[in-house]
Amino acid sequence: MEIGRLLTAMVTPFDANGAVDYAQAKRLALALLDSGSDGVVLAGTTGESPTLSHDEKMRLFSEVKEALGSRGAVIAGTGTYDTAESVELSREAERLGVDAVLLTCPYYSRPSQEGLYRHFETIARAVSLPCIMYNIPGRTGVNMTAETQVRLSHIDNMLGVKEASGDLAQIAQVVDEAREGFRVWSGDDQMTLPILAIGGYGVISVVSHLAGAQMRQIVQSYLSGNVDEAARTHRRLLPLMTVLMTAAGNPPGVKHALNAIGFQVGAPRLPLAAPDAEAAERIMAEVQRQHVDLAVAV
Repeated sequence: MEIGRLLTAMVTPFDANGAVDYAQAKRLALALLDSGSDGVVLAGTTGESPTLSHDEKMRLFSEVKEALGSRGAVIAGTGTYDTAESVELSREAERLGVDAVLLTCPYYSRPSQEGLYRHFETIARAVSLPCIMYNIPGRTGVNMTAETQVRLSHIDNMLGVKEASGDLAQIAQVVDEAREGFRVWSGDDQMTLPILAIGGYGVISVVSHLAGAQMRQIVQSYLSGNVDEAARTHRRLLPLMTVLMTAAGNPPGVKHALNAIGFQVGAPRLPLAAPDAEAAERIMAEVQRQHVDLAVAV
């Protein structure tokens, strides 16, 4: 399975009782492919992975992969702050047939760069799946340096990195020095075009829940040399990208927007909370100003 340039970091739908709604997860994953995504990332930050049990994650991976088949990639979020647990989750996800795994930098414990290297190396060598690292220091409390990323890029099945450090100099160094074929996806919608401009591969996106075709157009226009068109679309979507991240945080913001347009994904699980009235109004004012690409489930 080709792991494409536009991946959606998919929300995890919950029903009215707070249980994972696997049927709606399959409908959403298919709708995201229809609106432009090459695949979905499950049980990541946007998928509320800290509140999903082991069994919920595995069933989610299995059912969504069965629904998508060969139409799109399923990337399983199997990285935790425990290396041994991450190995176990990754091996089980591989047995279920997912196409790749997403491995976040360990959070809370704040390991050294050598600790980060050994963490990712241990997981990657335990599976044959493509592995994508996830560097998001704003959430984990630790930045994986360019030197560490470059060192890890030489592991055969280390496919690339989702970079959300916001440091273009660091990201450019990774693009420049990593082994040939190592991919850098933007982990921040707002940084999509700048990261493409320095040699990045694509984006693992949140706004693509609503604007998948438009995010795909940004990537394709840039790669085809139509930079002005890519930039115009990127500028138009920037307010939506911003409000989804800032009005109520992620994923409460995008979950509220999906529910409001008629694609029911439920409320977030505690400790996350749904937007208050003021935040909800800000989110929907921008959503209504934009074109929504997602087809609403009946």
